[in-house]
Parts: sequence; C-alpha cells; structure tokens
Amino acid sequence: MARHLRCGTLFTGIDDEPIRDAVVVIEGDTVVCVEPRAKAPEPQSSDQIVDCSKYFVMPGLTDIHVHLSYGNAKTEEDIDLFASVEYRALRGMVAAQKVLRAGVTSIADPATTGRVSLAIRDAIDAGLYVGPRMTASGRQITSRQGLSDWYPRWIGVPETSVGVLVKNRDEMLEEVRGQVKDGVDFIKIAIDGDTMNPSTGLLSGFTQDELDFMIGEAHRLGKKVVVHSRGNEAVLYAARAGADVILHASWMDDETIDTVKRSKSLLCPTLTMPVNNVEFSRPSDPAYHGFAHGHRAELESARVVLAKAYKAGIPFLVGTDTGFAITPYGEFHAKELELFVSMLGITPAKALRCATENNALFLKNGARAGVLAPGRLADVLIVDGDPLADIRVLQDRTRFKDVLLGGESVRLSINDHARQLRGETSYTMWNDVYTQARLAELAEPVGQRIAAE
Repeated sequence: MARHLRCGTLFTGIDDEPIRDAVVVIEGDTVVCVEPRAKAPEPQSSDQIVDCSKYFVMPGLTDIHVHLSYGNAKTEEDIDLFASVEYRALRGMVAAQKVLRAGVTSIADPATTGRVSLAIRDAIDAGLYVGPRMTASGRQITSRQGLSDWYPRWIGVPETSVGVLVKNRDEMLEEVRGQVKDGVDFIKIAIDGDTMNPSTGLLSGFTQDELDFMIGEAHRLGKKVVVHSRGNEAVLYAARAGADVILHASWMDDETIDTVKRSKSLLCPTLTMPVNNVEFSRPSDPAYHGFAHGHRAELESARVVLAKAYKAGIPFLVGTDTGFAITPYGEFHAKELELFVSMLGITPAKALRCATENNALFLKNGARAGVLAPGRLADVLIVDGDPLADIRVLQDRTRFKDVLLGGESVRLSINDHARQLRGETSYTMWNDVYTQARLAELAEPVGQRIAAE
C-alpha cells in the first residue's frame, strides 16, 4: 500500500521554488514519486490518500547541534558533574523525542557524556524507541585552553565531563582511535573556548601541527571531524587541517574566509544560543553581565563576517546548541532559520535548504535524508502556514499538522510535567550577593516581602 500526500504547496528542499498542487507518493519508508498532481500516478484501490491540500509540505527539519546529555543545563556543573551517566541516557531519550515532536527528524550530537548519545542512537536504530535519526560523536577532545577544561587545575576534567583532556600526541592518538572503536559517527574537537574564558580568550588551544595530526588520523579511519572554533585563529587552523564542519566561526578575517572556502569545510554558525542568551538572561542570572556581554560582541562580529562568508559561497548548516536552559529541547530548533534571514540576509528558501539539503551533507544517512525526492527517506513536516512568507511559522508547533518519520506519523507519549531531581543540578542557593546596597537596588525590599507574606 502506498500513501499519496496531496500537497497544497510542496517544498522539496532541492529548489528554491515550491511546487503548487503536488503529490508525494510514499512506499514503506521511502519517497517513490514527486510530481505536480496533473502528472502524478493515480492511486490504486489499496492506497491511502492524505489530503494536505491546505498545507505546506516540506522535508523534516535537521539540527546538527543538539546535546542530548546536557539536560537543559543551567550551569557547566549540571552538564559535567551531576546526574549519573546512566540517568543522563534515559533523560536524553526523552529529550530526543521532544526534538522529534518539534519537526526535527534528524539530528547530530557533537559532544556527549561518556557514550550517552551513542546509546540513544543505537536504541532508536534498533527500534526500541521512536526518535529522530541520529549522527553522534563521543566526548569532545580539548586542551588546557579549550572549551571543556572549565574547572581549576586541581580538579581537572572529570570522567563524567562532556570533554576529554589530551596533553600530548600519544593521548590525542589514543582518544581518536578509542572513540572510533566505540562506534562514533564523527569526532568532535574543541579548538578554542568561549568569550568568557578568563585566561586565553579565543586563542587556539591546539597548534596547527596538532590539529593536522588528529584530523588526519580521524580521516584515515573514515570519520568526519567537527570542530568548535569561535575565534579567527581557531577557524583558520581548522580549515587548514581540513575539518569537515566548523561550528560558530564568529570571528574571521578575509584570509580565513578564503581558506575555509578552499578547504570545502562547512560552516554551522549556531547563532541561536548567543542570541537567546542576550535576549533571555535577566539581571539575577550570573550570565547577564559577563557571558551575555561577550555574546553581544560575538554577534556584532558574526553578523558581518558570516554574511560575507555566505556570499563567498561557503555552504552553511543549521544548528542551535540545544540542551541549555536557554535552548531547551523541542523549543527553538527553527529559530536559527529566522536568524539566517534577519541577521545574515539569507532568503527563507535558502535558509530552509540549509536546514534540509545542506545539513544532509553531514549526516551519516545523508544520501537518503534531507530532501523529498524519489529514493529518499519519507521524513516529512506538514505545516499550516507558509515558511517562505514568514519563516517564524516553523517555531509555532501548534501549526504542525503532522510529522512523518519514514512515512509514518509520529505519535509520542511524553510526560511534559516530569520533575527535575535534586541530584541533577548543582546546589545553587542564591543567584546574588545580598548586601545592603544590593537590597536597596531591588524593586521589593525584603522587609516588605516578608510583611506581605
């Protein structure tokens, strides 16, 4: 039995222009025909006709920057230290389902605790649970100046951290080879840090020779490499070393942009996380001043250099850094598309193709995912609205009429009211230091609040 989707507007992901009054024919988990209705085959008596004539039909979205083990973390300690690794895997499976419910049918997870995301990927592939198609890494490889060496030197990088510290070439080689043995789909390297790194800022934590060594070994073993590179130096080194995907790339000079283009590296800006930090953080949040201020500066640079990189012809991928308290699972996966349009001047059609056709270039099953065409997977999003007219429609889950994964409607029973356990988070008691001067700044002095109670 085949399913015939009669589409009011069909966006295949292959072309900028949609097809009006089209038909998508699905057999099993595969698209077998995409045609205007006048040219489509007639349904057989046993076939199912699905009337989408009032809706916008498109490939399922892809987000290549989702951290399933993070648990909507409020602090770095929440990511690395609290909740057992086993619990993170169970929690992460629910997170994956929330992502799928938001119309994201494929994800990549660049950095996870232990083998958490590999286990979730395998459970989905085995049919134990319904979830998005996953391409997964292990722990991100870092140096003393990299993203995951957060804690004082006397603490180090715990085994439960999403990062693993390598201190010499032997450790670099062993980590790459060990992760390949674990079954990762790709290797993740954190080359530099973030804007709040107090000691080194955005200097590269690895030399060019060290990156050439690690990326070369990963490629020799048949694995792609994703790198965290915000600063110009790290992006330049990554491109020279042949990194497959460069995350962020918020600071680049003309030489670096040209090197990235010649290297054929793909860029994944991941603007959603810094934008949400700036927009959502409140004065009582520790991130409000230093971290959010750093992200404001980053966005000022990114707005200029990323637009220049896109105009230079560098392919862009779509990712959101989902897994933090400001990028919760299932909430903002389509916001990156809005930012591509509003900040970088990319058209809605091109932005959609970044999230479908382009993202598939990186996925392990990318030859079958990402677009709606004969022989490709029938991963479909049906929307009441036109994202080509208003890209923000894709952020409203109430506008989703259906999500198909392999031709089947996704039906998930998720407890959205599950409580957070005390042991999942750091024991934060206060977000402020309540001096008399600070109390005087608050709108409601403590004495009045107690009296009111």
